[in-house]
Amino acid sequence: MLEPFNQFLSLKGRVQSKYLPFYLRWVTDCYRFLDIPLSQFITNEQKSQFLKQLGKSHEDWQVNQADHALRLYGYFLSRTLPDENRRFSATTINDWKAIEEKTIEAIRLRHRSYSTEKTYITWLRQFQGFVKNKNPNDLDGKALQDFLSYLAVEKKVSSSTQNQALNAIVFVYRHVLDNDIEDEIISVRARQQRRLPVVLTFKEVNNVFDEMSGLQRLMAMLIYGCGFRLQECLALRIKDVDIEQGIVIVRSGKGDKDRRTILPESLKDELVHHISSVRELYEQDRKDKASGVYLPGALGKKYPNAGKEWGWFWLFPSRVVSIDPRTRIVRRHHTHPAALQRAFKNAVIKAGITKQASIHTLRHSFATHLLESGYDIRTIQELLGHTSIQTTMIYTHVATKNILGVRSPLDK
Repeated sequence: MLEPFNQFLSLKGRVQSKYLPFYLRWVTDCYRFLDIPLSQFITNEQKSQFLKQLGKSHEDWQVNQADHALRLYGYFLSRTLPDENRRFSATTINDWKAIEEKTIEAIRLRHRSYSTEKTYITWLRQFQGFVKNKNPNDLDGKALQDFLSYLAVEKKVSSSTQNQALNAIVFVYRHVLDNDIEDEIISVRARQQRRLPVVLTFKEVNNVFDEMSGLQRLMAMLIYGCGFRLQECLALRIKDVDIEQGIVIVRSGKGDKDRRTILPESLKDELVHHISSVRELYEQDRKDKASGVYLPGALGKKYPNAGKEWGWFWLFPSRVVSIDPRTRIVRRHHTHPAALQRAFKNAVIKAGITKQASIHTLRHSFATHLLESGYDIRTIQELLGHTSIQTTMIYTHVATKNILGVRSPLDK
């Protein structure tokens, strides 16, 4: 089995050739330690016993490498052995459909966003296809481990995508199947590689804005001027903007948290003019007796008419009505993100900028430029809505000015 495993690793390109002998060695040592044939699956308990013994005489990085080798070997066996050895039992599509419906119910019960709902259901369907309709009640931690290995080896997804899939399937295990596999997934979670964010200079930001116009330009300037995430900007309500005090309230941001941020003085007049045009659209909806806008949580049931109030109306409403994907009610939603993303991408190209910039780059630029202007990291953390200061500290690595005040010994 080792030679086919060696060819498998070489073919998939997930392990550098110089490390292949070590991967084969760890598998051999583990199976010799357990005294079982190489064609047999090992349990997490058996693997833990071997890794614990290995840790007594080897470095931590070697133990981690052995853990990775054994997980890849387990995935290799699951893909190589005949179906009857995989213990897959047939089930109907209706069983998985019921799991999907219960998952949606559990997501909405916890007030997760609609984008989270779509993402989780997408991963659930991919997981269903991977296990070939195995009975959901027979799923264990190994099925999830094999799925994550499949994503890494076959699909070559990034660590962040792999962890997103892990979060989605663990949610199903925990809240739908009532199967706690926490102890089995600790070693499975992919280690996040730290990547420095793409940041535009002041001049580049202005050049991009010069290539934009109308509503898209206003939204892009708000994202940069306030440090919004894209969805936070789209979901703004009329009552969230306090032009007189110069603040904006972000409600139910990432992590379902509220926060306050600054409103640029230079945008106040343009915002006043924009709000007057939005008011006309709002008045037209009331004349047409249209349904009120979507309200978060249970507010729609508690205050049935609140969705028709001016304060709850979208700051950036769509010009056309659409069907609410959750309630199936025809109502006016906020503008779709695709229009802004497309306009920003075209503006970046026209401005001659070669950086891989997206709308979220404006948020990175907001934080970096504040840091370069001398504002303390705690203030920037509050404006961005970061839970951990470590998340905000990433911007110290892309600031162009020497904000740490360190002087090179060569300059003495």
